[in-house]
Amino acid sequence: MRKLVAGNWKMNGLRVEGAALARDIAARAKAAPPVAEIVLCPPATLLVPVGEAIAGSGVALGAQDCHPEGKGAHTGDISAPMLKDAGCSYVIVGHSERRQDHNEGDAVVRAKAAAAVAAGLCAIVCVGETAAERDSGRTEAVVVRQLRGSLPPKLTAGQLVVAYEPVWAIGSGKTPTPHDVAAVHGRIRDALRELAAESAAVRILYGGSVKPANARALLSIADVDGALVGGASLVVADFWAIARGCG
Repeated sequence: MRKLVAGNWKMNGLRVEGAALARDIAARAKAAPPVAEIVLCPPATLLVPVGEAIAGSGVALGAQDCHPEGKGAHTGDISAPMLKDAGCSYVIVGHSERRQDHNEGDAVVRAKAAAAVAAGLCAIVCVGETAAERDSGRTEAVVVRQLRGSLPPKLTAGQLVVAYEPVWAIGSGKTPTPHDVAAVHGRIRDALRELAAESAAVRILYGGSVKPANARALLSIADVDGALVGGASLVVADFWAIARGCG
């Protein structure tokens, strides 16, 4: 399966600048299709204009979150069927910023992932340890616990992507050593096998201060099947360099 590079724009971008960014990426993808699959995950307000800008380019559309329910009295929330209707193929669930800022535990993430799959979306399920957990030597234990608690049963590679994002690395400019990344991704692969998922085919992304300078090295590590890119996804040249680094 192709590597996957997903751009998480987070809470950034207004309509004009977001559409322009998406058009630039789409134009580059048409002119020189990258080896990797590319997904753009803009804020919900930009899903339609970004979707229109990337139509026919091979670049996929993703969202940053969804509600566990398909519809109902949930003011301010967006359901997975709504995202599918807006043209999304992917949705991020369980990002550390959701887990921390909105107190979302594994059970909530699991329900969101199940809702995404039921709506025909591929769920990008995020896991990762804090600096305190890392310093106490609990990285792998925390990641495996989150994974076991956050994944619905019997998902296939077409329904699931796992993103390992060490919380302490996000936006900090710091990254784990290649040895550490390989160890955690290998443990995630083992955990997927234990959970009876399509372990060999499920893509495991690395996220956390991914940039052009370190992308090629990170993407060459065993069991790193792509990247979840934050700040660098807002700069066309940087994001494109990361995607091209998969080649």
